[in-house]
Amino acid sequence: MGEAVAMKEKIANEPVRLSCSVQNYDWGRIGEDSEVARLFSLNSGLHIEPSKPYAELWMGSHESGPSFVVENGEPDGGSSGFESVSLKTLKLWISENPSVLGDKVVKKWGTNLPFLFKVLSVAKALSIQAHPDKELARALHKSKPKLYRDDNHKPEMALALTEFEALCGFVSIEELKDVLHDVPEIIDLVGNADADEVLHINEKYGEKRVKSILRSIFTQLMTVSENAISEAVFKMKRRLNMENTVRHLTDKEQLVLRLEKQYSGDIGVMSAFFLNYVKLKPGEALYLGANEPHAYISGECIECMATSDNVVRAGLTPKYRDVQTLCSMLTYKQGFPGILQGVRLNPYTKRYLPPFDEFEVDHCILPQGTSAILPVAQGPSLFLVTAGEGTMRTGTGLSVEKIEKISEGSVHFMPANTEISVTAIGGMQLYRAGVNSKFLSEN
Repeated sequence: MGEAVAMKEKIANEPVRLSCSVQNYDWGRIGEDSEVARLFSLNSGLHIEPSKPYAELWMGSHESGPSFVVENGEPDGGSSGFESVSLKTLKLWISENPSVLGDKVVKKWGTNLPFLFKVLSVAKALSIQAHPDKELARALHKSKPKLYRDDNHKPEMALALTEFEALCGFVSIEELKDVLHDVPEIIDLVGNADADEVLHINEKYGEKRVKSILRSIFTQLMTVSENAISEAVFKMKRRLNMENTVRHLTDKEQLVLRLEKQYSGDIGVMSAFFLNYVKLKPGEALYLGANEPHAYISGECIECMATSDNVVRAGLTPKYRDVQTLCSMLTYKQGFPGILQGVRLNPYTKRYLPPFDEFEVDHCILPQGTSAILPVAQGPSLFLVTAGEGTMRTGTGLSVEKIEKISEGSVHFMPANTEISVTAIGGMQLYRAGVNSKFLSEN
């Protein structure tokens, strides 16, 4: 009996290979052009469908895109994927083996993996959206459970794999004044009264008053009639195309014309003028707190977030729009968002540490034949290999318990307190998502 328990604990404290889920949203990149499709095919053994959009690879325990424990073996390369994938989800496996999360994680989040790890391949702009804080998430889940499927908040971070474009947070008041001077179609929609309030803001105005004015004009814009929006977008498009013959359009103006081609006559096209246009280079990361407006535009990224799928949408989407909820929930903070460059842990590894307890992300680039030891974490981790191949040595204490080959598309769950070293056979790149190390190091 004691030996059986000890064996179960040993197995539970070893890394487990995962077979992960894919989301085929229509904004995803098509077939072979999608990094999500490539990694999903390598992970699952399933073939890429050439005409299908592949938008998101999900790694974690959320019911909307669960990962499954792989008991033994490799992908068979056929239509069935892993021959030895158990029917056991990672969520169920963790609930049966809660010690893999570590004491601090269990104490705060119970037997739930607190983060969700993704890869995104974006061909077409995602919706103008925000994610609710915990209090609002609980209220929305209770009142509209089919639309808001869980009661958790969703802070998130996007780490660029390629050049990556996004809209994020409100522009400064000075920039918004310029918008009202330069985009007359917006004044046509919101009216002179709201526009004048913005134009007369000065340094004597307190933060609360400025936010109230911004909230008023943004809500007015987002709630105008569809006919008025369509007419204003058409007028703006015609004006910008004419002006493009005599001057160089700004980056924001060019972006708005791109959005109009994707979502003709949509209020999201106009609201883009209110939001910061962010361009990330590969290796740069953008993080977003609850109740902040944003929309990913194009590119591919690693994404990590609290375990939630709650999205409040209000533009650039054919899906349900909850405009009043979005306009009432936003923080209305202004200014350009902070960009994370990563902090070097060793010659091959950078850490991206957002101000959220639930997660952080490490990026490891290993040249041929090199090795890296990753810091022991008191919480769980998910590992994804995005390029190359190598070996992974894991254990607890000084003894090596397991050596496993890893390659592109490999995804592993790592229990808390696991020692990990990785060695590249050729070159290799991998990403690790884990619970925020600052949270874990607190007493």
